[in-house]
Amino acid sequence: MGDEKVKNDALQIIGMFQLLPRLVVFDLDYTLWPFYCDCVSKREMPSLFPQAKGILYALKEKGIDMAIASRSPTSDIAKTFIDKLNIKPMFVAQEIFASRTNKTDHFQRIHTSTGIPFNSMLFFDDEDRNIQSVSKMGVTSILVDNGVNLGALRQGLTDFSQNASRSEKNKQSWQKYSQNSNSSEKKDED
Repeated sequence: MGDEKVKNDALQIIGMFQLLPRLVVFDLDYTLWPFYCDCVSKREMPSLFPQAKGILYALKEKGIDMAIASRSPTSDIAKTFIDKLNIKPMFVAQEIFASRTNKTDHFQRIHTSTGIPFNSMLFFDDEDRNIQSVSKMGVTSILVDNGVNLGALRQGLTDFSQNASRSEKNKQSWQKYSQNSNSSEKKDED
């Protein structure tokens, strides 16, 4: 499936949702591309997973910001590959640095630089520990097995939409509770 076909399919999927993330964050190794960049030479020409580029173009066309969160110990190679693939301008933030733990520091930096709340983010990664820790921050997080693809995009947008709806309902319930609480306080004062 060519990039243009994938892009059109991704646009169709995105169009099915009213609630969209403000920022989609991608891991690199085994999420956007099918290798660990610390196991290849900077001189090689990298490639993305087959549907990744079309998905990136679709998100860009829809005006959804994108970022990278990678724990790569070879950030120089990762950045070189991003340049070689001509995808650098697509990302509003690139947090690529080694970390022995998970990606919470990456997301704190992304949040600080973009101002986008965690609950307005969607994240794709191939490591469950990253998914677990980042989810606890309020980010909708999707585990990918074979790189980002249309199925993962659909799942991510579905989960994001459900999380956003749940959050909005909780907010409305809280506002209703607060209003009732305030009106009963006023009655007590009378």
